[in-house]
Formats: sequence, structure tokens, C-alpha cells
Amino acid sequence: MMRIMLKSKVTYPTVVELELYYKGSITIDQRLMEAADLYEGERVDVLNLNNGVRFQTYVITGKKDSGIIALNGPAARLGCKGDKLIILSYAYYSEEEIKKLTAKFIEVNNENKIKNT
Repeated sequence: MMRIMLKSKVTYPTVVELELYYKGSITIDQRLMEAADLYEGERVDVLNLNNGVRFQTYVITGKKDSGIIALNGPAARLGCKGDKLIILSYAYYSEEEIKKLTAKFIEVNNENKIKNT
């Protein structure tokens, strides 16, 4: 049996940009993507701590070390600049893989730089 399990979690990144008329849905600094094992196009859940909205979208790679977290397209209507988020990714794991699973937890500071892993 395969189970969907948490693969990675990025906590407290701050929305710094909103681009309503733009392709894609969330742009994430490449450094954060690498730390969280995220690929461009990968589906993620985005939880907005400021308004309680939770939505699924896909990732676009942002410039490395830019601190970019941007809500794009319709997702731009689901937050405001300055909102704090939680970004979650999941993967399918077999029963054997689950026994060795260690999810990645990334916490960022107010500039969207890695604070803790």
C-alpha cells in the first residue's frame, strides 16, 4: 500500500509580492526550494496564517537568495503582502519507505532566509 505523507514543510515565509496577471501560482526562492526538496511544477498546499485560507497550487522557481515568496494568478487574491504562510509538500511512500521517512522542516526569518532546519 502507498500512503501520502508529509515530505516537507516551510514555516512562516512572508508574502512579498502579488502578481494577479501572471503565469503560475507561487514563486519560491530557489534556496528555500532546495532546502525543502521542492521542484518547479510540484504541487504544494499553501496555508495563510493571516486569513485562514488553504489552497493547492504549484511551485515556480524564484531567484536564489532573493527571499521571494509571491502569490501569482488567482492565488494573488488569497493573500496580502506581509501575510505569513506555511507551505506543505507531500509524496507517496510505501510501508517500507515510511519506516525511514524523515520530513524536512524549514523555518524562515522575516526576510525569508532559512532560520532553522
